[in-house]
Amino acid sequence: MEGTSGESETQRKKELTVNVPVPEEKPFTLWPGKYHSPVTAALWHASSSFAQRARNVSMDSPAQITLQSKTPEENRTSVVYKFSSDTSLREEYRNPWNLFRIGKLLEDLDALAGTIAVKHCSDSDHTTRPLLLVTASVDKISTKKRLRVDVDLELAGSVTWVGRSSMEIRMEVIQPVRELREKDDVALIANFTFVARDWRTQKAAPVNHLVPQTEEEKQLFAMGAARDAHRKKLRMGNQLSSTSPFAKEYNDRLTQILREGRVLCEMPALGDRNSILMRDTRLENAIICQPQQRNIHGRIFGGFLMRRAFEIAFSTAYVFGGIRPLFLEVDHVDFRRPVCSISTKFSFLSALAF
Repeated sequence: MEGTSGESETQRKKELTVNVPVPEEKPFTLWPGKYHSPVTAALWHASSSFAQRARNVSMDSPAQITLQSKTPEENRTSVVYKFSSDTSLREEYRNPWNLFRIGKLLEDLDALAGTIAVKHCSDSDHTTRPLLLVTASVDKISTKKRLRVDVDLELAGSVTWVGRSSMEIRMEVIQPVRELREKDDVALIANFTFVARDWRTQKAAPVNHLVPQTEEEKQLFAMGAARDAHRKKLRMGNQLSSTSPFAKEYNDRLTQILREGRVLCEMPALGDRNSILMRDTRLENAIICQPQQRNIHGRIFGGFLMRRAFEIAFSTAYVFGGIRPLFLEVDHVDFRRPVCSISTKFSFLSALAF
């Protein structure tokens, strides 16, 4: 929705809050989100006009050429979970231990980040073909406190950094424990990186500029630029330098681990009885991607893949430790290539690494 020029700032911010049901009159093909959580469906409903535009615009239409300058506040979006009053919603996000299902939260975070990316990249011109936006990576996802499934929760995010064809979206999970919001109400923070592709050529496409307004926004922009530079170094294959002060310690530890593993493989009776081979902690799961798991672009929903990966990782830790593990953080998530076909076979492999 777009407000008129006479609306107050408070009214405009309220319109950015997504908390709407999925209308039944929409065509089936526009609502893949109906098979996910109600929150995901609501977010994709907010992006439905862009999805409809992608279906109606010919691939021969001109690409978006004129780039706009937008502020982080313009694309800031939030969604509210009414757990305290909606028992059905609460049941969808409750795990067997009556705690929050983190996997479903990752799924919703990706859906919200995608909605924000679409908002930022839109040129509001129905004669040009829209961009194809895909999740490229997710930086460290860390929890600051345990999430409760009986207290209302809010997801909020905005674009904090923009490059030529990529953007970083900072996502926050907020669960107030008092009437007044404070900084410690933020329970989880994650940074999603999206890249833009041209629908027809599948090549990188430029995105709208970002103009930070406040000091905090400028700091987040600088941090995003630093993370992007770090990712580029990693892609170039930069490894630990032999002159690094940590190189010797790293190599010594690696040699020790390999020596212990070799003994367990070749002469198990002489191995440390308190040790286990990494391969013995491995779990595997295979699925065929279904039409219900696609996103508004008709491709496999990245949030779905993150949820399945998290759940098998959780199971691996559970089987190894024999007790319920507590989630602390996800170090990094990389999407190395897109999944185009809904009939693709996926194998999820998980093993303890540390």
